[in-house]
Amino acid sequence: MKNILFLCTGNSCRSQMAEGWTTHLKSDTLAAYSAGVETHGINPRAVKVMAEAGIDISANASKLVTDLPADLEFDYVVTVCGNANENCPYFPAKTRVVHAGFDDPPSLTRDMTDEDAVLAVYRRVRDEIKAFVETLPDSLDT
Repeated sequence: MKNILFLCTGNSCRSQMAEGWTTHLKSDTLAAYSAGVETHGINPRAVKVMAEAGIDISANASKLVTDLPADLEFDYVVTVCGNANENCPYFPAKTRVVHAGFDDPPSLTRDMTDEDAVLAVYRRVRDEIKAFVETLPDSLDT
C-alpha cells in the first residue's frame, strides 16, 4: 500500500474530490489523503457533485499538511493547483512530487448566477479528476 497526498490551496474542493475518488477507486493500492497550504472548509458544491457520483465526502475536514500525523510518509504528493505547486512544502527525497493541475470551480463560477451552469463546472472538474485518478499509480511512476 502506498500513501498519496493531494495538495491544494484550501483543501476545500479539488483535493477533496481527488481523495474521495482515490479512496473509492484505488483503496486496494493507495491510501489517500488531502490537505491544503491554507484551510477554507469543505465546499458544499464539491460535496454535492461527489454525492451524485456515489461518493460521500461530507464528513471530510479541510486541513493543513501540518495537521496530518507527523510520522506519516508519502510515496506521492500530487499538487492539484498552481498555488499549491508553487508553495509545496518540502517532502523527503523518497516522495515523488507531481503537479496535475485542474481548474478551480469556485473561481470559475464566482460570478455565475445559474446554479445548473455552476454545477456543470463542478461536474466537469470532478470527472477530469476521476479520469486522472483512474491512471494511478502507474502514471506517477513514469
